[in-house]
Amino acid sequence: MSVMNGDGAPHRAEEQNGGGDPEHSDEGNEQEVIVIQDTGFTVKIQAPGTEPFDLQVSPQEMVQEIHQVLMDREDTCHRTCFSLQLEGNVLDNFAELKSIEGLQEGSLLKVVEEPYTVREARIHVRHIRDLLKSLDPSDSYNGVDCNSLSFLSVFTEGDLGENGKRKKKGSELEQIDCTPPEHILPGSKDRPLVPLQPQNKDWKPLQCLKILTMSGWNPPPGNRKMHGDLMYLYMVTVEERHVSITASTRGFYLNQSTTYTFNPKPANPSFLSHSLVELLSQISPAFKKNFSTIQKKRVQRHPFERIATPFQVYSWTAPQVDHAMDCVRAEDAYTSRLGYEEHIPGQTRDWNEELQTTRELPRKNLPERLLRERAIFKVHSDFAAAATRGSMAVIDGNVMAINPGEETRMQMFIWNNIFFSLGFDVRDHYLELGGDSAAHAAPTNDLNGVRAYGAVDVDGLYTLGTVVVDYRGYRITAQSIIPGILEREQEQSVIYGSIDFGKTVVSHPKYLELLEKTSRPLKVQRHPVLDDKSEAVELCSSVECKGIIGNDGRHYILDLLRTFPPDLNFLPVEGEELPEESRRQGFPRQHRHRLACLRQELIEAFVEHRYLLFMKMAALQLMQQKANKESKATAALTENGGPQAATLENKGEGGDATATTNGSAPPSPMATENGACESPESSEGKAGEENIPGLAQAKELAETVAAEDGTADLKSREVVQNACKAVGSISNTSFDIRFNPDIFSPGVRFPEGSSEDIQKQKQLLKDAAAFLVSCQIPSLVKDCLDHNALPMDGATLTEALHQRGINVRYLGTVLDFISKTPARTQLDHIYRIGIYELITRSAKHFFKTYLQGVELSGLSAAVSHFLNCFLSSFTDAVAHLPADELVSKRKNRRRRNRVPGGGGGDNTAWASLTPTELWRSIVSEASSYYHFTLHCETVDQAVEKYGLQKTTLLREISIKAGIQILIKDYNFDSRHKPAFTEEDILNIFPVVKHVNPKASDAFHFFQSGQAKVQQGFLKEGCELINEALNLFNNVYGAMHVELCACLRLLARLNYIMGDYSEALSNQQKAVLMSERVLGIEHPNTIQEYMHLALYCFANGQLSTALKLLYRARYLMLQVCGEDHPEMALLDSNIGLVLHGVMEFDLSLRFLENALAINSKYHGARSLKVALSHHLVARVYESKAEFRSALQHEKEGYTIYKNQVGEAHEKTRESSEYLKYLTQQAVALQRTMNEIYKNGSSASIMPLKFTAPTMASVLEQLNIINGIIFIPLSQKDLENLKAEVQRRQQLQEAMKSEEQQEEESPLELEHKLTAEQERQSAPTGAEVLEQQASA
Repeated sequence: MSVMNGDGAPHRAEEQNGGGDPEHSDEGNEQEVIVIQDTGFTVKIQAPGTEPFDLQVSPQEMVQEIHQVLMDREDTCHRTCFSLQLEGNVLDNFAELKSIEGLQEGSLLKVVEEPYTVREARIHVRHIRDLLKSLDPSDSYNGVDCNSLSFLSVFTEGDLGENGKRKKKGSELEQIDCTPPEHILPGSKDRPLVPLQPQNKDWKPLQCLKILTMSGWNPPPGNRKMHGDLMYLYMVTVEERHVSITASTRGFYLNQSTTYTFNPKPANPSFLSHSLVELLSQISPAFKKNFSTIQKKRVQRHPFERIATPFQVYSWTAPQVDHAMDCVRAEDAYTSRLGYEEHIPGQTRDWNEELQTTRELPRKNLPERLLRERAIFKVHSDFAAAATRGSMAVIDGNVMAINPGEETRMQMFIWNNIFFSLGFDVRDHYLELGGDSAAHAAPTNDLNGVRAYGAVDVDGLYTLGTVVVDYRGYRITAQSIIPGILEREQEQSVIYGSIDFGKTVVSHPKYLELLEKTSRPLKVQRHPVLDDKSEAVELCSSVECKGIIGNDGRHYILDLLRTFPPDLNFLPVEGEELPEESRRQGFPRQHRHRLACLRQELIEAFVEHRYLLFMKMAALQLMQQKANKESKATAALTENGGPQAATLENKGEGGDATATTNGSAPPSPMATENGACESPESSEGKAGEENIPGLAQAKELAETVAAEDGTADLKSREVVQNACKAVGSISNTSFDIRFNPDIFSPGVRFPEGSSEDIQKQKQLLKDAAAFLVSCQIPSLVKDCLDHNALPMDGATLTEALHQRGINVRYLGTVLDFISKTPARTQLDHIYRIGIYELITRSAKHFFKTYLQGVELSGLSAAVSHFLNCFLSSFTDAVAHLPADELVSKRKNRRRRNRVPGGGGGDNTAWASLTPTELWRSIVSEASSYYHFTLHCETVDQAVEKYGLQKTTLLREISIKAGIQILIKDYNFDSRHKPAFTEEDILNIFPVVKHVNPKASDAFHFFQSGQAKVQQGFLKEGCELINEALNLFNNVYGAMHVELCACLRLLARLNYIMGDYSEALSNQQKAVLMSERVLGIEHPNTIQEYMHLALYCFANGQLSTALKLLYRARYLMLQVCGEDHPEMALLDSNIGLVLHGVMEFDLSLRFLENALAINSKYHGARSLKVALSHHLVARVYESKAEFRSALQHEKEGYTIYKNQVGEAHEKTRESSEYLKYLTQQAVALQRTMNEIYKNGSSASIMPLKFTAPTMASVLEQLNIINGIIFIPLSQKDLENLKAEVQRRQQLQEAMKSEEQQEEESPLELEHKLTAEQERQSAPTGAEVLEQQASA
C-alpha cells in the first residue's frame, strides 16, 4: 500500500471532498481506506495428513472465510466438517480474525475433525458432489446456481499471465498457422453456430463414480440412530462394485446392506474415514486417480471461471448434454431449498425483514457504508434468485394459490415468504388505463419506481423487494411481504395515497415529511388533490402510490408505477395540444395503455437543459442592464441585434436572444426553447456554458437571490424572476423544476385554487415531451454519427436509447428520423440494428400470447413451430408436424376430454399458425405499437430488403423470449423442410428484471480516477482506480459488471505506462468476467477480446493475439454482421498482425475490407480513411507491388493535405513515404529492364522483401486502437502538469472575456488533430484524448 504515504495522500483528500455529495467529505475517509486494506498477516495451517502451509489473511476476515479457503484447496478440499483451533481453543466461525486473542503473524492453526450431524453429513455429500462436477459445464448450460460459460481459456490455452514467458513465440514465426476458418474471412456469407461454443478439452468428463445417490434405506430406524447412523448412501464405482455406505457421527464406512436386504452392521474391513473421499480412494483405484486429476485441473482454472456470478446468466445455445444421475440435484428438485436454506436456522428466510434491516445499517463512515452496501447487495441477489425460482414454480404449477377457487388469471401465490401475482388485469383494476396491456406495463414501471426511491435512499422510507419475471409467456411480479398486510383488508391498511386511482384519497403527515425528502432528487412536486368529499388532500407522489405502516412499524410505499410523469406523446388528451415539434412528428399517438411514463434519464436531461437556458437568460439580461447603464448608444446597437445578442444567436437559441434584448419582457415559455436546441448544447453541458458572456455573474446572482437575505438588489431579483418564469421553475427566486405526476391521470381532481399551477405543470409536461422528440432523438442520432455511441445489438441499442431517456416505444420514430437524415448511409448499422430490434420485439409480443395457449406437453413442438414460422424459408410449416407428435396429440385429446375443464378448450390452436400469418402479425404490431411500416411479408423479404441475417434474428428472439436451442448449424433457407424440429428446443428460461444496488463509494473513486486520468495524471488515476477495484470487490464480491469496467481501464493504464504483463493479467480478468457476467457473445465481451489481443501482441504472443482477434470477429459476425464501423477497427487489427507475420495476401483482404467500411462510415475524406490507405500501402510495399502501394499512399496524402494542411507532421510523413515508394518502384523497374535486355544472364540485384518489425506493427496497432504513448521524461511531465494547471487558472480568470477563450483551444486543436484518427477509443476515459479540453 505504498499508495498512501508521501505524495499520494493529499490528492486523496481533495478527491474525497470533491466527490460531489457532502456526506462523503469527512476528512477521515482516506485513513479508513488505509485501515481496511493494509495490515494483512500470515498464519500457518496444519491439517491432518498434510504438511503445514502458510496462508495470507486480513484482520477483517471471518474465521468462516478460512474454512472456505480450505474447502477449495487441492489438498484439503475433501474436508467440510472441522474446526480451527488455536492452542487448543476452538475459534468461533463468525468471529473476525482481529477479535481473536493471541492470533498474530506466524500463529499455528490446527484443523481438527469434528463429529458429523445429519446437516453436516448432507453438506459433506453435496460438497463432494460439487468437487466431482467441478469441471462439468452442465450447470452453466442449465442456468443453475449462478454458473455461466466462459471460453477464453480455449483460445489462450493457458499461455497468459505469469507463465506467459513459457512459450515465447516471437522468434519462430514459421510455426504459426494464421489461416482463419473460411467463415471468418471478409465477405463470407456463411454464419455457422457451432463455433460459438468451442469444445473445451477439460470438459471431457472423467468418471470417478458411476452412481452416488441416497440409499432407499433412509432414514435410519430408531435403534440405528442410537448407534450414530445419520444416513445411508449407495454407490457404484467405476470398477462396477456396488457398495452401501453409512454416514455416522464418526465418519463414513461400508455397511453390509444390499439393494434388497438391510444390514447396517459395518462390513469387514469397514474403511471408516472422516471424509468420503478418503473412503472411496481406498476401495476404488479409478476414483483415486481421476479425483486427483480433476482437482488438479480445477485448481489450475482461473478463479474467475468458477466463482458464482451475483445474478444468473442464461445461455441461448447449448450442446446436447447427457443427463446423468445426480442425487443432490434430485433432492433439490423436490425440497423447497432456496439458495443455501439449510445453512440458515429457521429454514425459510424472512425476505422483507432482511431487505429492510440491511437498509437500516449505519452509514456514517466508509467501513460502515461498505458493510451496509455489501449486505444490501447480497440480500438483493439472493432475493432475485429466490424470486426467479419461485416464479418458475408458480407458472409450472408447483405452487398452490392462496385463492385457489378463482380462475387461473386471478390467482395469487405465496412461496418462501415471497408474494407472486400475474400480470393480468384482475377485477378490472386497470380498466380505464388499458386493461391487460396496462397490467403488463405496470410491474416494470413499478420496478423503475422502486429503483428510483432505492437510489435516493431516504432513512425511514421503505420499498418492497421487487423482481419482475417473464416466463413461458406470463409476467410474474414477485414482492417481499409487508408484515401484517395479509391479515387485514387493503382499505384499512392504506393511510396515504389511493387504492382506486384517486376517487378516494388519504394523506399522512409522516409520509409527507418522508416523501418531501425525495421530492427534489426525483423532481416530484408536492400538490393538493381532491378526495371523494371534494376536500383538498396534500400529496407528494402520484395518487396510486400507497403508504402502509407494517406491523413492524416501518413506513412502506408501494405501487410506484407513476413515480415519473406521463409521456404526453403517447397519451392523447382531449382539448390539449402538444407543441409544434411533437405534432410535426405525428404525436400524440394512441398507445396500448395509459401508463406511458417519461424515463428518469429524460427528466434529468430536461432539467439540465432548462438550467442552461435559465443561466443564459439571466446572463443575457445582466449584459442588457450593463449595456443600458454604460450608454444609450450601445443600447440602441443591442436593440438591433448588436454584438451581444448576436453571440447568443449563434448559440442556436433562435429568436429567444433578440426577444429578451429589451431586458424587461422575458419571453413566455415558448416552444422555441425546446425546438431550438438543435445545437449540441445539451450534450456538451458545461463546455457550452463557458463562452456565454456574463455567465459567471449570473451564477453568483442566482445564488444570492436564492439565499433571500436581502443582499440582492431589486433589479437583479427581477432578472432571476424573469428567468425562473421563462423556464417554468416552481420557485420564483431560484431554479427548481419539478413535475406533478398526477396531471392527466383519469379520476384525479385538483382544487380550484391550484388551476394556474396545474396549467404551468401541463405546459412543463408538453415541453418535456417535445424535448424528447426535438432534442434527445437528434442528439442520439448525432452521437451515432460521431461514433460516440456504437450499439452492436438490440441490448446495446436499447441501452443507448435509455441513457438518453428515450423509451423503446420511440424506436419507430428514431428509425424514421434516421431515414430522413442526410448522412443516411453512415447510419446503416444503427438502422439495421433498429429493424432487428423492431422485428424481434414485435415477434416477442406475439410469442407471449402464443405461448400462453400451449400446455406443457406441447411446449417444445410449439416453440420450434414458432421459430420455423419466424425464420425458415419453408413455406408450409403447418402440415409437417412430425408424425408421432400428431399421434400423441390424439391421445392427449382423448385424455383431456375426461378431465373436466382440463387446460381450457383445444390447446393445439398454436399448430395452425402459418409463416404468412406470423409475419402479418409482426408487420401490424410494428405499425400499431412502434408506428413504423415494415415492407415485408416473409422472413426472406425482410432479409433481402433490410440486409438482415437469420442467425442474428434467431439470437435476438431467443434472448428476448428466453428460448434455449441446440447448438448446431441450422439450414434456414431450405425450401423443402423446416429448419427446427422439437428436439432442437432445449429449454425455456425466465427473463428477469430487478434492482441493481450500487456501490456508491467505489463509484466515486472510479469517477475520480477517470477524471485524473483524463487530466493526464496517470499514476494518481491508477491508484484511485485500484482503490475503486478494492471497494467494488468489498461490496459486490469478485464478479460484477462494474468490476469489469474497472479492470479494463486498469489494464489500459498499465499498458500505457509500459507494464505489459500487468495489462495482460488485468485484461484477462476483464474478458473472463465479461463472458461470465454479460454473456459469451455480448458486445462488451467482443471489445474486451480485442483489447486482450493487443496486449498479447505487445507481450510477443502473436498466435494467441490472432486467435483472440478471430474469435472477436466470429462473434461480431454472429451479433451484427460485417457491415459495422467497429468491424473496420477489428479488421485493421487483424490485418496488421497478419502483416507482422508475413501473411501478406490474407492481411490485404482484411485491411481492404477495413478501408471500405471506414470510407462508408466515416466519409471518404476522414483521417481514419487516410490511415487505412496507409496501412494497405505498407502491405503492398512488403509484397513489392509498388504501383498499388503508391496509389493508396497518394489517396492518404491527399486526405491529410486537405484536412490538416501541408505543414502537419502527418502530411509530411506521408509525403516522405511517397518519395521512398517512388525510389523503390524505380529501382524495381530498372532491374526488370535489365532482365528484359540481357535475358537470363543479367546480374540482378537481389530484391529486398521487407517484413515489418514487430515494433512498427505495434506502433500502428496502438494508433488505430486509440492509444498514444507520450515519450516524456519526468521533467517534461512536471512541466506539462504545470502547464495544464496554468491553463485551468487562466480559464477561470477569463470566463467573461471570450476572445482569448476562442484562441487557446485553437492552438491546441492544431497540436491534437493527429488524435482525430485515434478516436476509435471505446470509453470516455480514453487516456489523454480529450481534444483540447485541457
